[in-house]
Amino acid sequence: MWKAANLLLAFAVEVLALGIFAWWGWATGGTTPVRLLLAIGLPVLGAVLWGLFAAPTAKRGQVPRWTVKVLVFGLAAAALWSLGHPVLGVVFVVVVAANLAIITTQKLQP
Repeated sequence: MWKAANLLLAFAVEVLALGIFAWWGWATGGTTPVRLLLAIGLPVLGAVLWGLFAAPTAKRGQVPRWTVKVLVFGLAAAALWSLGHPVLGVVFVVVVAANLAIITTQKLQP
C-alpha cells in the first residue's frame, strides 16, 4: 500500500507539473496562437524531456535524471509563483521533495 501510494503521488505530481506548464503558457501568451503554442508546446517539451531522462525506464545516467526532475518540478513551482500563487508553489515543492525523498530512501522505484 505504501509503495503504491507514493508511486501514485509521484505520477500525480508529474502530470500536475505538465498541467501547470499548460496553465502558465496560456496565461502568459499574448495572442491566441501564441497562447495555444505555449499551452500545448511546453507540456509536450516537458513530457519529452521527462521520458528521455527522468522516467523510470529512461536509459540515461543518474545525473541527467535528477537534473531533469529538479528542472521540471522547479520550473512548475516557479510558474505557479509567477501566476500569483506563491503558496501553491511552495506546497508543490514540499510535496515533491518529500515524495522523492521517500521513494529514494525506501527504494520504491517501479
